Amino acid sequence: MRSYKYLDVATVIFVVVLLLSNFIAVNKISQIGEFVFGSGVMFFPVSYLLGDILTEVYGYSKSRRVIWLGFGVQIFATFAVYVIVNLPPASIWPNQDAYEIVFNNVPRTVLASMLAYFSGEFSNSYVMAKMKIWTKGKFLFTRTIGSTIVGEGVDTLVFYPLALGGLLAFPWPLILKVMIANYILKVLWEIIATPVTYKIVAFLKKVEKEDYYDYKTNFNPFVVKND
Repeated sequence: MRSYKYLDVATVIFVVVLLLSNFIAVNKISQIGEFVFGSGVMFFPVSYLLGDILTEVYGYSKSRRVIWLGFGVQIFATFAVYVIVNLPPASIWPNQDAYEIVFNNVPRTVLASMLAYFSGEFSNSYVMAKMKIWTKGKFLFTRTIGSTIVGEGVDTLVFYPLALGGLLAFPWPLILKVMIANYILKVLWEIIATPVTYKIVAFLKKVEKEDYYDYKTNFNPFVVKND
């Protein structure tokens, strides 16, 4: 198995962004003018950007391992938060109610997030890998934007109904409004970041001496070994 200089760095950034998006901003709805959106959209698209870069440079199987690593870390983080929230608070600590308000929805939210993440990230990586073959490695922007349109679409359709549906604070018209706004923002985020993606991809391909094509890859998401 080849050793890569920056694969572990990209993996760590991917997992950190994923956790921050799920545990910090997911329960906050923001508004600028008439535009209502989930705060997590400020950071979550970075995980799709990194997923594109991983698949483009290192191939689908490396990206698959990173996706599964993120999945495992989310499970552990959910368990850790559940334990901390349910530990009896000290009599001198007055913030238990506020703590529960912030984190009480975490198990449901993370379950929805994991299902959406699993579906969206693998859809994104699969489309990215296949389009690289179809385009013969040309027109990178078509792959990054096209895969994001599919992956973020799947993620959005799965996550918001499961995470927020039925909550009094989130009536269905608001959920639909947030879904549409977030999806548009995520795709725009990818389009705006395209020049940065080009530079990072070019740098990694040069340094790692890798430009993987998934001609013989097993695209089964449940196979975690490298091809």
